[in-house]
Amino acid sequence: MSDPNPQDAATPDELKTSETDEQRADGTVEREVADEPSTGGQRVAELEAAVADLRDRLLRSHAEMENLRRRTEREVVDAKRYAVSSFARDLLGVADNLRRALDAAAAATPGAEASEAVADPVFAALVEGVELTERELGKGLEKHGVRKLDPKGKPFDPHHHEAVFEAPDPSVPAGTVVQVMQDGYVIGDRILRPAMVAVARGGPKADAAPEAPGLDRTV
Repeated sequence: MSDPNPQDAATPDELKTSETDEQRADGTVEREVADEPSTGGQRVAELEAAVADLRDRLLRSHAEMENLRRRTEREVVDAKRYAVSSFARDLLGVADNLRRALDAAAAATPGAEASEAVADPVFAALVEGVELTERELGKGLEKHGVRKLDPKGKPFDPHHHEAVFEAPDPSVPAGTVVQVMQDGYVIGDRILRPAMVAVARGGPKADAAPEAPGLDRTV
């Protein structure tokens, strides 16, 4: 039997080199396995930080959307409530003229109703119609949130009243509204038109009018 091909036999140097390569490969794998726990822990920490950041962003976005929803709802309510402000303000002149007509008719008989102040039945019917128109106008305004102020005999309130002059009257506390020259109106919690009034002076000092921090005069 012939000897194997000398070219196929590995020399000692080649065997040594082969063993060295295998040892290097094993050492590399061992290092990678040894490093894997620390690398995996770092990755978990990074993922947890990313999750925390996303959660924070989600909560902030949710809070912003909730604030936007509430603000939008409030703006819608205000738009519905105050949409008629300009139209209602225009109608106040009509209400003023109706009241002037009734006051002029009632002046003939002080203390009587306007419809009772005239003897002519035709004119009396006309005055009664004006009274009915004024009442219906008032009801229509109230239906849309417009209320007439009644300041006479009450302390002067700069949030609702506009003082035209002072009237000497020691019988009432100073600062009391003793005369109303023009009716004032509010719509919701906003001033539509302040009442033009005369304020008493010379009497005892009146208590200060309460503050109205939520009052809005920008209708």
